[in-house]
Amino acid sequence: MEALIPVINKLQDVFNTVGADIIQLPQIAVVGTQSSGKSSVLESLVGRDLLPRGTGIVTRRPLILQLVHVDPEDRRKTSDENGVDGEEWGKFLHTKNKIYTDFDEIRQEIEAETERVSGNNKGISDEPIHLKIFSPHVVNLTLVDLPGITKVPVGDQPKDIEIQIRELILKYISNPNCIILAVTAANTDMATSEALKVAREVDPDGRRTLAVVTKLDLMDAGTDAMDVLMGRVIPVKLGLIGVVNRSQLDINTKKSVADAIRDEYAFLQKKYPSLANRNGTKYLARTLNRLLMHHIRDCLPELKTRINVLAAQYQSLLSSYGEPVDDKSATLLQLITKFAAEYCNTIEGTAKYIETAELCGGARICYIFHETFGRTLESVDPLGGLTTIDVLTAIRNATGPRPALFVPEVSFELLVKRQVKRLEEPSLRCVELVHEEMQRIIQHCSNYSTQELLRFPKLHDAIVEVVTSLLRKRLPVTNEMVHNLVAIELAYINTKHPDFADACGLMNNNIEEQRRNRMRELPSAVPRDKAVGPQGDQETGTGNWRGMLKKGEEGQPEDKFKQQGPLPASPQKGHAVNLLDVPVPVARKLSAREQRDCEVIERLIKSYFLIVRKNIQDSVPKAVMHFLVNHVKDSLQSELVGQLYKSALLDDLLTESEDMAQRRNEAADMLKALQKASQVIAEIRETHLW
Repeated sequence: MEALIPVINKLQDVFNTVGADIIQLPQIAVVGTQSSGKSSVLESLVGRDLLPRGTGIVTRRPLILQLVHVDPEDRRKTSDENGVDGEEWGKFLHTKNKIYTDFDEIRQEIEAETERVSGNNKGISDEPIHLKIFSPHVVNLTLVDLPGITKVPVGDQPKDIEIQIRELILKYISNPNCIILAVTAANTDMATSEALKVAREVDPDGRRTLAVVTKLDLMDAGTDAMDVLMGRVIPVKLGLIGVVNRSQLDINTKKSVADAIRDEYAFLQKKYPSLANRNGTKYLARTLNRLLMHHIRDCLPELKTRINVLAAQYQSLLSSYGEPVDDKSATLLQLITKFAAEYCNTIEGTAKYIETAELCGGARICYIFHETFGRTLESVDPLGGLTTIDVLTAIRNATGPRPALFVPEVSFELLVKRQVKRLEEPSLRCVELVHEEMQRIIQHCSNYSTQELLRFPKLHDAIVEVVTSLLRKRLPVTNEMVHNLVAIELAYINTKHPDFADACGLMNNNIEEQRRNRMRELPSAVPRDKAVGPQGDQETGTGNWRGMLKKGEEGQPEDKFKQQGPLPASPQKGHAVNLLDVPVPVARKLSAREQRDCEVIERLIKSYFLIVRKNIQDSVPKAVMHFLVNHVKDSLQSELVGQLYKSALLDDLLTESEDMAQRRNEAADMLKALQKASQVIAEIRETHLW
């Protein structure tokens, strides 16, 4: 199982080549406050001085440190191949194949690369530095050195430096495949440890947190860390390990790490003899190696699944980008044909990509016809905007100067045309909604169905323009047809329509039945010839002329004056009489005949209006389908080919967007990396490491 860590290192190398961090590989992140001894712990694990030193914030970029154990045989082979003179060496990702055998140069390169990206104002950056150390004295580990937690900006640091560092730390330790190495100095209160606090935010159970207590030799006299190391103060599931760092004096005097480790062992034997074998740098290295190996083993199944899923996604992405165009003529014709087919399929409901969030294409057109348009027509009141006074006025105007014995048919025709005309506006609105949906289908096909068009923005724009122009040309033709459908209904009022004739017959029967009922209710002393008509005449004086004359003879002049209101000025005073000055009552009680005549007209209007509305509700969708939808479907391909399939336009239309080639190359590189990573994991299974 020891070989699992080199496998992860190999995977890290694979993804480093494409500069991607889409795969969260198992690693160990070192977290702690400034001057808590993080760098000293890392150097102790490496066994060499290689990290920058100084006051304040020194680590300003994440340092991904891969420790690779090299056997003597492998070291000789590598030395012969690369010309390495020495048993330990390092390599940076950003310097490619350059090999560093002087660890002072490694430290200088870290400082230079940090300033190159982060500047020299003590600011931080989340762009990592990748360093790989090969040595026979290290165990296989992957460590991430993160900037130390700070509270107060120093010098010209950004005012939000605390937030920046916190977000950077959380970015790494939130990775569920990451082991958190929380470093805390022994001469501080463990209950106030910032490292443990931030670790608990992402790992509340402590399942992947290991605490390291540094500076055991700097505790106050008379105190010790026994309770802390025994886990009695802050229990951590992965354990607590104490270490002794080199002091600043040791560093200034060039005390080697090997000597420091020997002194550390002696200190632990003297101060904590019962715990010496479970603390110290060497025990920490072995523990980290063991934890990382077990962690890698647990993460590999999920890692394999993630790599396979990403490989499939990038394969699909690369396919959508397409191959470089060789035959432009064939490619253009293919794209035009595919777009036309997808457009028609979206209308028919047979498209490959079915929208699930909302209605689209033919389904929305059907909804417009039968829900939106249908309900709108049903909501139109047959007598809307028509008052009883309007009906009565139309009846009177249709009779001219002579009183009518029957309800004039002209008044019915005049009023019903006025009502039928109200169906034209919702019908034209239906055409507009269908036109808008067919316009939306263009964008739908571009986004979901034919993503290849995104490679060629000019071709995409040209196709959109051609289809939009075709729809624009069909809109007035369709509107004209719908207008004619309403005009046809207005041109001839067919009172012999079977449905209308049935309604008239039923209505006449109802009126006759009402008349019989009224006759039965009259007293037996009233003659039958006096029962019809004069009763209404007596109420308002608007019956036959005999009733009007009789009432005029019986009434007194004072009564007539009171009923008619003030008379116009007397001509004897020099004023002419204007009969049109007589005020017309705005509202009054209708006579029985007037009420009956109005009811007849209203019922006829309603009956005929429902017939016409039914015709319009059926004929308008048919007209829209024929003149707009079906015509566009049938002529779309020929229109696109006729407008765009021209040799003079080939080069311009098939010009790729500026970043398409770059994205294609990046996707291809990532796909290769994922395929290689999949092969590496497959090798693990074959060698029974997993």
